[in-house]
Amino acid sequence: MSATITSVDSPQPATTAGRPLLRRLVRPGAAALSGLMLFASFPPRPLWWLALPALALLGWTLYGRRMWPAFGLGYLTGLGFLLPLLIWTGEEVGPLPWVALAAVEAIFVALACVGIAALSRLPVWPVWGAAVWIVGEAARARAPFGGFPWGKIAFGQADGVFLPLAAVGGTPLLSFAVVLCGFGLYETVRQVLAYRRTGELPRSAAAAALLTVLVPVTAGLAALPLIDDSAEDGTATVAAIQGNVPRLGLDFNSQRRAVLDNHVRRTEQLAADVKAGKVAKPDFVLWPENSSDLDPYRNADARLVIDEAVKAIGVPTVVGAVVTPDTGKLRNTLIEWDPARGPVDTYDKRHVQPFGEYIPMRSFVRIFNSDVDRVRRDFGPGHKVGVFDLAGTKVGLVTCFEAAFDGAARDTVTHGAQLISVPSNNATFGRSEMTYQQLAMSRVRAVEHGRAVVVPVTSGVSAVIMPDGKIVQKTKMFTPDALVAEVPLRSSYTPATRLATWPEWALVLVAAGGVGWAAARAVGARRARSTADAGEAG
Repeated sequence: MSATITSVDSPQPATTAGRPLLRRLVRPGAAALSGLMLFASFPPRPLWWLALPALALLGWTLYGRRMWPAFGLGYLTGLGFLLPLLIWTGEEVGPLPWVALAAVEAIFVALACVGIAALSRLPVWPVWGAAVWIVGEAARARAPFGGFPWGKIAFGQADGVFLPLAAVGGTPLLSFAVVLCGFGLYETVRQVLAYRRTGELPRSAAAAALLTVLVPVTAGLAALPLIDDSAEDGTATVAAIQGNVPRLGLDFNSQRRAVLDNHVRRTEQLAADVKAGKVAKPDFVLWPENSSDLDPYRNADARLVIDEAVKAIGVPTVVGAVVTPDTGKLRNTLIEWDPARGPVDTYDKRHVQPFGEYIPMRSFVRIFNSDVDRVRRDFGPGHKVGVFDLAGTKVGLVTCFEAAFDGAARDTVTHGAQLISVPSNNATFGRSEMTYQQLAMSRVRAVEHGRAVVVPVTSGVSAVIMPDGKIVQKTKMFTPDALVAEVPLRSSYTPATRLATWPEWALVLVAAGGVGWAAARAVGARRARSTADAGEAG
């Protein structure tokens, strides 16, 4: 009989054992889902608000967790977010560089999540947790190899209600507000569920939870008056040329003359349209990055066709070129080309892209991917801020990848830029979401510094952005085009421009204060336990 009972009942332990296993998978699944939801909140999808439930879910995942579980959960969130966000980095070189980049960047997310979990038992923990998130963003914007700020929460908020906060404290404050609101949503729900379970609702805790939701939203609305499209210094008519490339991918570099001819041809077509009265004559023309990968200082034919195009349009033109000195590193250079005098000024890109424009640890990386040798000669960084005087308008220059770095755009404004140009070359990344992610950065920069931003791109999407972050003109991808628009010129500074890095450092100090408070509480609790144990022993 006992054997029969055992055989009948034997499946039951397997069933009950399965339930704890499923429960153990809930939080890891939620962590990965929160990362995927963060990714979905980024352009080209207009789902900026999805960041809030994503961060609320992350808050639930991390609340009260210990260090190593929090690290693992945070790493899953980082991978869920960054793997799909950065998939374009493997567009032409395979999955290994893409996965390696996402895996390294996810470590910063995981470390931030350790801090968030450690502070989650403090009063008003969403404030401390959001500040720790900003520490994570600040760290990965600086290291390794100069940093990779792509994927800041702020860059997904170009259409959101929080965007005006960029004019107050830049991308750190904008990211902080979104993360605070998301964590505050979870804390509010947690308080409500606790009340339903116990019938008790501490007023101070409930009020604090509501404030962490309401304050960021209210602050975003209150900052709206800081967004100003007025033409303080008059207006300028600007043209952005998109010449297009013959083929997608890395091979566009082997078609250098064809790319140059495309931009020459589209500029000459614009000149004909101006002469025919179809469009207004621009005050200056902006070509994209890499519009001439033939060095016009060394290639007489390239210099000739550029000069002819600039003379045809008859106004100063900014040409993106690869400059190849006899010795030393290459330069990703923007050249101010005058129709009467030729090249008169240059700006060398300051933030060159690791593993794209130069290869750190080349011999080691070659073991894993031979594509590193496509970059046969490294680019070197420039050191001066780029501001060109184009027909009386001071234009700040932020080349492609530099748009992700807070200081790059701010430097041009503090050096007198009345509008900003972000010449880019996204042809390497095909029809991926990269170009839309980068365009969103330029929209945030427009609001952050109160400047119109013009984005000329080799293959699209080129755009003209007003100081309020609105796009008034844009091109299609991989289509030759020319945008001509009148834009306001401005010289005043937003609070974000004046404050520079102070908001970020203030949030770092807030995070440090939270860590110090949590450490002091832990020490106090340990001493109390020791005292209690000693009393019982006595």
